[in-house]
Amino acid sequence: KVLTSLLSRLRVPGFEVDQLRTDPKTHAVVIMQLYHHPYSLDSQKVRLALEERNIDYTSYHVNPITGKNMDASFFRMNPAAKLPVFQNGSYILFNTIDIIQYIERIAVVSSGGNTLTLSSEEVVGWMKKIQEWNPKFFTLSHVPEKYRTFACKFVRRVVIARMAEAPDLASAYHRKLREAHDTEDKLRNPEVPRRDKDQLVRLLDEVEKKLGETPYLAGEEFTLADVMLIPVLARLVLLNLEDEYINTRPNIAEYWNMVKQRPSYRKVIGKYFNGWKRYKTLLRTWCFLRIRSMLKRF
Repeated sequence: KVLTSLLSRLRVPGFEVDQLRTDPKTHAVVIMQLYHHPYSLDSQKVRLALEERNIDYTSYHVNPITGKNMDASFFRMNPAAKLPVFQNGSYILFNTIDIIQYIERIAVVSSGGNTLTLSSEEVVGWMKKIQEWNPKFFTLSHVPEKYRTFACKFVRRVVIARMAEAPDLASAYHRKLREAHDTEDKLRNPEVPRRDKDQLVRLLDEVEKKLGETPYLAGEEFTLADVMLIPVLARLVLLNLEDEYINTRPNIAEYWNMVKQRPSYRKVIGKYFNGWKRYKTLLRTWCFLRIRSMLKRF
């Protein structure tokens, strides 16, 4: 009854009491579901927010590199086939900032407004500024071409296979095929990743200046602005670009060493990508692609 009352105060669209269910392991009430993957930068942002605000949810891994986001069941829920997807009953959110702000409202109401408040305009401003940077072409341009080409070809074959299985979604799948070909065409143009790099540099320079004034991005306390920034820095480390983009900026370097100690970082990112773990994570996916391709199982 308490949980239902709190949720009603949030005015959650589509929420019904009978949508409450329990986790089979803990028997705790769980109504929120997150479809995500450790590779997805936006998924990392949402998971960090969930961990920082101590919100329970059911986790579903959907690996975009192996084309799991193209499965008909997921595609019907989100035709854009992008991660993450956050579901609460019949209410579904796709936009990363919308999801994080929704999580924040749940946390504020759960605390009764005594220990938590909604983010300030400065925090929201930083969140939007960071989200404006799309890592897609920057990331792909730093992946060796043979691996990138192989993975892209595998995903295209997955899309074609799923199209045959779900002909009613054929037009949506055709759109994803066009997007895949368009992505490969843009990567042949060096101007495209260069624009993304320039935007990233401007963002990091602004962050470096701000961190020279305060320990965290929006002041003295860790906020959702930091939740948005951490995965960006983690992506640079994953691509072995730490020396170029982080270590050359002393304030960001100090900040990075500090935020890596947070339990949320260790659970969401460090668990998969710290040290040798990154090779284990990536090798597992690469082997999966090779075996499925050899067996022609898409």
